[in-house]
Amino acid sequence: MSISTRPDVSGRLVSTMRRALPALAVVVLLVAAWQINVEISGIRPQVLPSPGRVLSQGWDNREIISGHAWSTLQVTLVGFTVSLVLAWILAVVVDFSPWLSRALVPLFVVSQTLPIIAIAPLMIIWFGFGLLPKVLVIALATFFPMTIGLIEGFAAADREAGALLRSMGSTRWQEFRYVRLPSAIPRFFTALRIGITYAVVGAVFSEYVGATSGLGIYMSTQKNSFRTDLVLAAVLVTALISVTLYLLTFAVERIVAPWAMNERSRT
Repeated sequence: MSISTRPDVSGRLVSTMRRALPALAVVVLLVAAWQINVEISGIRPQVLPSPGRVLSQGWDNREIISGHAWSTLQVTLVGFTVSLVLAWILAVVVDFSPWLSRALVPLFVVSQTLPIIAIAPLMIIWFGFGLLPKVLVIALATFFPMTIGLIEGFAAADREAGALLRSMGSTRWQEFRYVRLPSAIPRFFTALRIGITYAVVGAVFSEYVGATSGLGIYMSTQKNSFRTDLVLAAVLVTALISVTLYLLTFAVERIVAPWAMNERSRT
């Protein structure tokens, strides 16, 4: 069995690398153009440092940056976990109650019209500089796509399969478990990938508004010191965290719902 699966795994790896090559080529070209522009124009590092300077200064300050990155990662994971739990609770409750669906879904949509840039400072004023305001900002930024993804996934379940189970005397909970829940998993993981990237952005922004540690407050401090190179180094670390968490969702999906990934790879 293990021998037969090796060609499939290697084929997927090669296919993934081929899909990633165009994006990597664009990144390399942009970085090269950036480096050449800085060298030719002679622009000051305070305005636009070269990629080499960003990497070297970031490496020289790696211990400080890694400490702030760890703080941001912790806030991101805590806030996203809270958002994830709320999304599942609300989506399941809404699925079991059509009346609540009509009452709550419009409120979910309205919540996304609230500008985080205006809400975050209020969270700091109301709840101080601790963990709670950051968690609330992340939850506001991320729970909507996951909740709506789950609600739509439940609604997209095969009606004939549900009718068949009901004709066999199954309960509403059994229909949910065996039909509606599996139907929602693919859409949920799509929403999960959107939400996890929003979570990192929300965490950094909440720290930027007010915090004692984290990449957001680090960027703010370095910006005030005209250390653009260190600001960009922190931005790079933020991007790496986002990409890593994004890729981890595929690993989780592979463990939780391998059939969903197989279906997507065939389409």
